[in-house]
Parts: sequence; structure tokens; C-alpha cells
Amino acid sequence: MTTPPKPAAPTVSAQQQHLLATLPFDDTQDFEDARRGLVARRTPSAVTTGDGTVVWETDTYAFLEGDAPDTVNPSLWRQSRLVAEQGLFEVVEGIYQVRGLDLSNVTFVEGATGVIVVDPLISTETAAAALALYREHRGDRPVTGVIYSHSHVDHFGGVKGVTTQEEVDAGRVPVLAPEGFVEHAVAENVYAGTAMSRRAGYMYGAALSRGPRGQVGAGLGQTTSTGTVTLIPPTIDVTTTGQEETVDGVRIVFQMAPDTEAPSEMLFYFPDHRALCAAEDATHTLHNLLTLRGALVRDPNAWAKCLTRTIDLFGADLEVVFSSHHWPTWGRDRAVSFLENQRDLYAYLHDQTVRMMNQGLTGPEIAERFQLPPVLENAWNARGYYGSVNHNVKAIYQRYLGWFDGNPAHLWEHPPVERARRYVALGGGADAVVAAAQAAVDDGDLRWAAELANHVVFAEPDHVAARELLADTYEQLGYGAENGTWRNFYLSGATELREGPFGTPITTAATDVVAHLTPEMLFDALAVRVDGPRAWDEHLTLNVVLTDTGSRYRVRLAHGVLTHSTAARHGDADVRLTTTQAALPALAADPAPDALAAAGVEVTGDEGVLRRLAAVLDPGDPDFAIVTP
Repeated sequence: MTTPPKPAAPTVSAQQQHLLATLPFDDTQDFEDARRGLVARRTPSAVTTGDGTVVWETDTYAFLEGDAPDTVNPSLWRQSRLVAEQGLFEVVEGIYQVRGLDLSNVTFVEGATGVIVVDPLISTETAAAALALYREHRGDRPVTGVIYSHSHVDHFGGVKGVTTQEEVDAGRVPVLAPEGFVEHAVAENVYAGTAMSRRAGYMYGAALSRGPRGQVGAGLGQTTSTGTVTLIPPTIDVTTTGQEETVDGVRIVFQMAPDTEAPSEMLFYFPDHRALCAAEDATHTLHNLLTLRGALVRDPNAWAKCLTRTIDLFGADLEVVFSSHHWPTWGRDRAVSFLENQRDLYAYLHDQTVRMMNQGLTGPEIAERFQLPPVLENAWNARGYYGSVNHNVKAIYQRYLGWFDGNPAHLWEHPPVERARRYVALGGGADAVVAAAQAAVDDGDLRWAAELANHVVFAEPDHVAARELLADTYEQLGYGAENGTWRNFYLSGATELREGPFGTPITTAATDVVAHLTPEMLFDALAVRVDGPRAWDEHLTLNVVLTDTGSRYRVRLAHGVLTHSTAARHGDADVRLTTTQAALPALAADPAPDALAAAGVEVTGDEGVLRRLAAVLDPGDPDFAIVTP
């Protein structure tokens, strides 16, 4: 039997009322900006695949109208109402955005003969729907260029919904991206893709029902679309700040922003429109320095310096700043102030965390003490709807000092289950610890209740009362969270405790992405799938010959390690694969001889070697446990 969501606890309701009384809810400028320039909405909003499967639907957020219920943090409710604004909007004459049709925005810049598409969403289906909405109201203009602002999937995945590989190959549609784009776009979604996708299901609340006691948004946008992810590699690399390109008669000046919100990112200015695209480096929220789905820790110091450079380069002339998420900010003074707020936010987080780190405080201690200055605390665009001050501070600590806080007691702790069993025994047994957790809930100490009940669940996974109490506690923590991804994590945890695992609804390692792995990256992707202990006694070699590039590789499995080399001295191997670079990714999909032959790979030598290789590859578990052992 499914357990229905519970009402808000009195302590959570009191917290919501306190926020309503202390934050500047009478400031409605964001609502004016989010609705400014509306041309038309998509009605109905649902976007489907060819077989009718719904991959996106904004109408399910209609419940957001009105005042916030006590099961949703009122600040997050406000943000969710803003990002649910859906439709085609004019930014300035000649620049339009479709917002609310995916996690991100797609921007259309009108050129001399057609339209340039900036950041074509996650899925081909939502990108095509956005282009259709634009064309319905602005004419059937051909796509004459594509720009990827950075290497995250919500900014390129829908590209084949707006153009084709054939159009790009024919030179009719240039594709512009920052240097290193393909490498980072495919690496992030493949190497740790299984684990990141599973956690992304929590982060975006993919399995949650939408409503006041369920998923209300993710702060950066409502959620992620679930359609077809594609990739067309760029034809023009942007490599230097100040580089200027003209696409379909539109002048664009670029600013490099590597290692900010993404390892490969750029901002760009349209001087004839006096409009700046800030990519994802300046949005109406504190962003993530370490996303909860997992990633490399981002550099807030570089991020802040990048925004200073943006202001120096473009601040004197710009009249509007828009981004790949949220809504624009109009007027030079307001736009520069917005950029300065965002810059100061990341700089303050960095500098004060490092200062307190050098006083000997650990990440959790710094996070607990950290206070933003009042001007940032009360700025809606600096609130922690997607990133949070708490987990960003811990990320900065991790970036500089790693996981170890210097206390020898934490150097060699027991793993979670063994620690949990010992804590439960110390607390007098499972029932006694559950009783203590319930007392903590009654006292409003939800954080302590979650820690106690979690120990019981990890020590005795079938303890019904502990699971129920932990689910109830996560639910209340979710209700109180201002951060959209924290809410989704808490409520997703409650869902899995009550109903069982929901798997991985979100997948980014799509066929189109894997297809653009370089040979070196492909071999690395195979290497991280090798089950080391199972491969300890294996010794095998493959020669890989790429007929279209002339490249040759020796791949070797020994001592449980898969390595590759391009050295010319290699002789015969156990098996030889002859193919093209485009067909080589078949090796990652299935290295069995029949599968490779079907993909156009010529196999000579001992085919049994390929079966032995396949036997030691671990595909990963897209349903691994998170809130249970």
C-alpha cells in the first residue's frame, strides 16, 4: 500500500511563516521581468514523442498559482512560480526566448536570412516544439546557426530537433562552441554517467508526483525533459576572449569562461542589440559549486573573476542581460547591478570559506556558521534555490582540502552499515534508537531525527518503524527546504523508503553522446568498467586500426587494468579490430564478436579474446541503493 504524503509538521509551518515575515516578498520586479515581452504560450504545453509518450508538460504546475501552502518553503514557491512561466518572449527586437519548455531556455537570434539557435535544450522533442512555437509567430525562418554556450546536456541535447547533421556538414549551419566542448560534454555524461544519472533522478524529483506535497521545481528550472538526447559537434571553436564571429549577418563577441559553471563555457555579447548572454554564469539563483548529482568541484574564484571581466568588457554598453535559465534583466544599471551581485556572491563564498578554513574549521563547521551579507541575503537572485550556501561551502572545502578534515578519528572509519550497527547497539538497540528519533521529531530537531533513524535503517533495513519514521522525517525536511534540489532529494528518499527504488528515469549517456567519444576517451570509458578482481588473471591484447584516420592503438588488459598506447613498436596482438572512428564506439556498447561485426568492425585473430573482455566488464547498476544499504 502506498503511503500518502503527510501534512507539514508544526515546526515546519512555523519556519514558513517566519520566512514570509522576513524576506522581501513585496518586491515583485522578477514577476514583471518574467512576463515581459510575452508573445504567445504553447497551448497545451505537453510535448510528446512520435508514439505519444509525454516528455515535457508545464501545465502540471498549474497548482503553483496562489499563496504557498505550508508544505512548500514560500521562497521556493515564489521561484517555482517564476520558472513555470512558459512561452515565447521577446528579449529585444530580433532576440527571442522560449522559456518553460525544458530545464533550460532556448534563444532565437534573427539574422539576415534565418535564425540562430542558442542552447537547444535537452531533448530533440522539446527543441523542435520551441522552434515550432517561434516560427508560428515569427515566420518560417530557416536555422542558419547554432551556438552552445557550454558543455552541459541541457544546452545541446536537443540540437537535432532544430537542424540536422547533413545541414551542418553542407556548411549551411555553423555550430559554435567554446574550446574543449566535445571532450567535456561526452566525458561528464559517460565516465560516471550511471551514478550521476541515478542521483539526478533524486535531484530533479523525476519520480515524484507534482503538487504542493511533491515536486514543485528544481530552482534552476522545473525539471528535465525525458526525450531524445543528441549531439552535433561544433564546426567553429571559440578559443579567446574578444574573438568576434559574424553568423548570418549577426555580430557576436565572445568571452571565454572555462572552469566556471562548466569546464567549457563562454559568454557572448551582441553589440548591435546591446544584449549579453551570460550563459549559466549569472542566473536568478545561487548556482552549484558541486551539484548534488555529482561532478567535479567548480571554482568560485574563477567564476567571480569571470563576471568582473564581463562587467569590464560589456558593462558600459549593454542594455539587457539574459541567460540560459530564468528571465532577462533590462536597463544598464539594473543589468550591471545583477552581474555585480552574482560576482560578489561567488567571491564572498570563496573568500570567507577559505578564511575560516585557515582558522581550522572543517567544511560542516564553516557551513553552519556561514552568513551572507544582508545585501546578498535579501537579493532574490542570490537565494539558494539550486545551489545552496551550505553545500557550496562544503564544496569549496573539498576543492582545497579534500574529504579528510584532519581528524585522525575520521581517517579510517567503518563503512556506513558497520557504523550504523555499532551506533544502534550503543543506543540500546533499534527500538530504543527509533524512540529517540521520534522524540527528536516531536522536539522539531529533524536533522538529528534523520541521523538516528538512518542508522537504524542501515543497521536493520527491514525495521518497519524506522523506515516509516525516516520517510516522514525526510518529507518534513523537504517541505522546509528553500533549495529545490534539496527538496527533491528528501522527498525522493521518502518515496523510495515507502515504495521501493524507482530506478534511473534520467539518462544522459545517449547513443549520440557516446558516438562522439574520441578513441582515447572510449578506451578510458571501457577501463572504468573493468571489474578489477575478476580481471586479475586475464592478459589480452587488441590492435585497433582506424582506416579513415590512419590511427593505430594497442589496447592491453593485464593486472586488472585496461591501458592503451599509440606507440609504433607494437607487434601482433591476440585480436585485431579494423574499422572507422565513427564505428569504434560499438566496442563500448558490446565487444562481443557478432555485435562488432554487425556494427561494421572487421575482427581478425582470436575472437575468444573479445568474449573474455566482455566477461570482465561491469555495466554499472542504474538502480543502486541510496537511502538503504
